[in-house]
Amino acid sequence: MKITLIDAGKRFNRDWIFRHLHYEFTTSHHYAIIGPNGSGKSTLLQSIAGAIGVSEGAINYENGSAIAPDDAYRHLSLCAPYLEVVEEMTAMEFLQFHAAFKPLGLPIPVVIEKVGLAAAAHKQIRYFSSGMKQRVRLAQALFSATPVILLDEPCTNLDVDGIALYRRLIAEHAMGRLVIVSSNDLQEYDFCEKIINIRDYK
Repeated sequence: MKITLIDAGKRFNRDWIFRHLHYEFTTSHHYAIIGPNGSGKSTLLQSIAGAIGVSEGAINYENGSAIAPDDAYRHLSLCAPYLEVVEEMTAMEFLQFHAAFKPLGLPIPVVIEKVGLAAAAHKQIRYFSSGMKQRVRLAQALFSATPVILLDEPCTNLDVDGIALYRRLIAEHAMGRLVIVSSNDLQEYDFCEKIINIRDYK
């Protein structure tokens, strides 16, 4: 999988969030987008995900052949604290619902066990703590059968055990895939070999 940004820029009203960004992301490499709070890291990640359009330039997707931007979502998964989970569902039901649109690489009971939620698998998500909800988000992102994983501040709301779980899941399930992490917390992205500082593209 290859994602190429060609002179890409995003503007809100008169303010440029990033501009003149030329970059190529390729399979089996891990990238971190860093910068202070409010600098535009999440905006860049959402642009790469195709969730918001760029104001100038282009983002191209390729997986053996060219992928239309409207179909790029099929090839990537996103974990972010602002993504809603369906709180009326149980963790099992939510992952079944997710898998209907984007298949998972492992059976759902195994996924739930791997993120430490086996005891709560049949509890409605509305009764989950914020850290448990983040584990659900990590599950649907890391275990989706996609070549690209996008992680926006992935350890948000996780305690010490949750952070250790995240790092273990990355080591076990993200290698060989294209991973992009948006963060200003080193423990979330210290496995990344390539760093993009958003402030270099203002």
